[in-house]
Amino acid sequence: MGKEITSREQDYSQWYNDLVIKGSLADYSAVRGCMVIKPYGFALWENMRDVLDKMFKDTGHQNAYFPLFVPKSLFEAEEKNAEGFAKECAVVTHYRLKSDPNNKGKLIVDPEAKLEEELVVRPTSEAIIWNTYKGWIQSYRDLPILVNQWANVVRWEMRTRLFLRTAEFLWQEGHTAHATAVEAIVETKKMLEVYADFVENWMALPVIKGVKSPNERFAGAEDTYCIEALMQDGKALQAGTSHFLGQNFAKAFDVKFSDRDNKLDYVWATSWGVSTRLIGALVMAHSDDDGLILPPRIAPVQVVIVPIYKGDEQKAMIDEKVQAIVANLKALGISVKYDDSDNARPGWKFAEYELKGVPVRMAIGARDLEKNVVEIARRDTKEKMTVSMDGIESYIKELLNTIQQAMYDKAKAFREERITKTDNWDEFVQLLDTKGGFVSAHWDGTGETEDKIKELCKATIRCIPLDNPLEEGKCILTGNPSTQRVLFARAY
Repeated sequence: MGKEITSREQDYSQWYNDLVIKGSLADYSAVRGCMVIKPYGFALWENMRDVLDKMFKDTGHQNAYFPLFVPKSLFEAEEKNAEGFAKECAVVTHYRLKSDPNNKGKLIVDPEAKLEEELVVRPTSEAIIWNTYKGWIQSYRDLPILVNQWANVVRWEMRTRLFLRTAEFLWQEGHTAHATAVEAIVETKKMLEVYADFVENWMALPVIKGVKSPNERFAGAEDTYCIEALMQDGKALQAGTSHFLGQNFAKAFDVKFSDRDNKLDYVWATSWGVSTRLIGALVMAHSDDDGLILPPRIAPVQVVIVPIYKGDEQKAMIDEKVQAIVANLKALGISVKYDDSDNARPGWKFAEYELKGVPVRMAIGARDLEKNVVEIARRDTKEKMTVSMDGIESYIKELLNTIQQAMYDKAKAFREERITKTDNWDEFVQLLDTKGGFVSAHWDGTGETEDKIKELCKATIRCIPLDNPLEEGKCILTGNPSTQRVLFARAY
């Protein structure tokens, strides 16, 4: 079939690429470092986007859209933000091409079409948005502003991987403005909870909620809250971030408001985002050596039905029965595909839908019709069951819920086994090399120590958990006093 997949044990990185390509999620493009999201992959993203969009609107947010281009002077206004993203910026300098007089049929940049001011292709939108907010905000009556945008951003990565790190990717970015620091912090934490709810309850992926260390903080933020997930190779993946920006951007763009006492103050800000990187997380956290395993709540196709027949007469009988089942499943809000195409044998279809991670497969043959039964296969466990056709729709609905919960439980058990405490440096390094996962260790709170640990063993502080207990200890590297453990891991 040409669908052979490299095993995780043999080469985890190649296994991941095989699943993304052969599972029809994405493809490489003619633009170095950029990807094409294929219809099946985009259907998955749409399902994720639709759930998140409703969650944002249910928490009072509205969608808007801001320009792709940011004038360089605006981008430079918040120094930390500009410095943090400078190395990844794509910059537009000219606005026209013209024919090359020395080489017919070729185009060159027209030197006379140089822009008066260079434009940065947005790596993130704080600059253009806060410049806009300056015109929207005069008084406390104009606050809060709760805006989200669905967009593409460009970060010129040198080493790229489909979904996980590409030069251009899709995401949402929320940008809110508030009258007080307390309001802004409440918003920051609220959106972290929204992300955690989505990733755990829709993606079936457990996360640890925490705060980033100063070194790992978003450029221009006072605090970065995050959710961290664990992949099957023992590496962590940042699944979402929510930033308390303080008044940094308001000061950079001179965004002030009159409070209730008619005093002028700078506005308080947040920003928060998740991206198509979540699809990479989904692939790496759940899938196996035979293909994708997708959680039912966001799978593009939740149930596939494959007929097994000889001749038109058997096919017609199966069609009639299946049409009723399909209608009833759709009425329950279940996405179902009846694959009665005659260009592939049932065995090939089984393998194809297994590769694509469809949660439930039903096979119906002429003998099944006589016995009033259907064969059902679960993608997550590969169990097969023969089930009565009576009440099959409610059985399927319950099975999808069971699969969703089982996938979460399996991922959580995997993660729990890979959170290890240590107070010994040699063991710390050994754990990272052999077991992976999160290593819970003391840290003296300095950026220098954090940098040195990263240099020595490629591990970073993934987060300081929100519910972290305080305990006296000694830093894993320096032996200096520490008040709490933090979670270290190697990460994507």
